[in-house]
Amino acid sequence: MPLIRSILHALWMLVTVIPWGIIMVVASIRVRGNPLYWMAVRWLGWAIDGARVILGIQVRVSGMENLPVGETSPAILLVKHQSTFETFYMPTLMPHPLAYVFKKELLYVPFFGWAMGRLDMIHIDRSQGSKAFAKVVAQGKELLARGVWIIMFPEGTRIARGQTGTYKTGGTRLAVATGAPVIPVAVTSAKCWPRKAFIKRPGVVDVSIGKPIPSEGRDPAELMREVETWIEAEMRRLDPEAY
Repeated sequence: MPLIRSILHALWMLVTVIPWGIIMVVASIRVRGNPLYWMAVRWLGWAIDGARVILGIQVRVSGMENLPVGETSPAILLVKHQSTFETFYMPTLMPHPLAYVFKKELLYVPFFGWAMGRLDMIHIDRSQGSKAFAKVVAQGKELLARGVWIIMFPEGTRIARGQTGTYKTGGTRLAVATGAPVIPVAVTSAKCWPRKAFIKRPGVVDVSIGKPIPSEGRDPAELMREVETWIEAEMRRLDPEAY
């Protein structure tokens, strides 16, 4: 049954992303900024609804009261990364538009990447080294001033359930450079949607949002250690059998 459900969900995403990607690209000729972003989130909502209805994946969220209030209150979300699930889910959960920081190669993915390329995201060329980070800071400041929150996965890649990746300081360096607070987020998505796995299983994914951590005057490495400590402790509380 999990295999059949997974096939049906993959087909659901495929048959919806192609027309919606085309609609997004065409609409972007005249519509940009937040209106276009919320159009994109509509498709992500369909993907998550499909996960709930077809795959039997439920979500339990705690800590929404920790999110900054105010139309232009800045935030940088640093999220535990176990699967594609949180990539899709976070924009449907957050009250502000989100800007992902991602490698530019994703722009070449048919339909999905084409639509992403029309949004206010931060795509970087890693071969440019320090110039790439300077671009992230410049774009990040502009987006944060407009009330767009930045979201990053500090481990850089999807990590297997029960494992801890290397927490890189890109997110905290950006936070210190912009003065935006850091919001740590723990996600137990691998319980239902493991990394690099086609077969998904029903269950409950916990999303826990931590309190904002001020970044002004902080050392990026020390700040990231605080983020890692909170996220990994929370992961062990939420999914103790995995550890």
